[in-house]
Amino acid sequence: MFALSLGVVMELRELSEQIEKESVSVRHIMTELERIIVGQKTLLERLIAGILCDGHILLEGLPGLAKTTAVKSLASIINLSFQRIQFTPDLLPADIIGTQIYRPDTSNFEVKKGPIFKNIILADEINRAPAKVQSALLEAMQERQITIGVETFNLPDPFIVLATQNPIEQEGTYPLPEAQVDRFMLKVKIDYPNETDEKEIMRRVYRGMENIIVDPVDLSIVISAKKLVANIHIEDKIIDYIVRLVNATRKPSKFGLELENMISYGASPRASIYLGLAAKAHAFLAGRAYVTPQDVKHMSYDVLRHRIMLSYEAEAEGMVADDIIVQILDRIEVP
Repeated sequence: MFALSLGVVMELRELSEQIEKESVSVRHIMTELERIIVGQKTLLERLIAGILCDGHILLEGLPGLAKTTAVKSLASIINLSFQRIQFTPDLLPADIIGTQIYRPDTSNFEVKKGPIFKNIILADEINRAPAKVQSALLEAMQERQITIGVETFNLPDPFIVLATQNPIEQEGTYPLPEAQVDRFMLKVKIDYPNETDEKEIMRRVYRGMENIIVDPVDLSIVISAKKLVANIHIEDKIIDYIVRLVNATRKPSKFGLELENMISYGASPRASIYLGLAAKAHAFLAGRAYVTPQDVKHMSYDVLRHRIMLSYEAEAEGMVADDIIVQILDRIEVP
């Protein structure tokens, strides 16, 4: 059974008090989102986790499941600048990051910044644009900066890319480069609402969504919460647990898992980093100053599912990455 040492508990008392106060304000964001979005609690929690960890999120779900509405609502509640970019086959990198324009009156080139210079970017249907456009996001997502010509510009802080893709439409789509997929902290799968939630959605739409007035949260509260999340305690035993989980995606036989023929490539070191961060965010939202194995388990699917490349044999058997993760979580001993 996992337990914290007495010395660590004493050190965390002050942090726990701060987290208790700050988490109330952050949970207010969830409350305001739930006034607009019915159900989809996992989606809303992951969006907040992304904000707290400066992590990009890939949202996968069918049309009409409130992905765009949720992202736009999050930006308005935290008073962040928001830009929706519709990815299409004819989109050019300059349409996203900007370009240089020649000014005849001054005989100089002038930089015109693109729509990416916002706090929250909704990359709608990101897999509908070719690789050269998707790769334009790589520098922005990793370095939080953009290079136009010979000039480099810092992006606003915070800067988060929330991308959507349709899981079933393959015609006219392009697979995301592995380097880009790995830069997404989480991949969240969004499912249909249940009957009760769908009835409530209908009622709210008929009453008029424009009548809903949200109570915004000051950005300073979010910045303060981010600092607390970074300071949340994570025991070496939990770090070892995370490393074993990620290593099991690379060398499953080492852990007694018969998955060698099912996995072509396992998760990168970013998976370990992001799983620890995501577990910290989950602990914060639960009002705790320390990470437990359950926090790690809870976030494992969203952190790992897009980092495990299945083999042709696994796909032929109808397996998905979540099936692999289930077996890994069942096998790896919890500290």
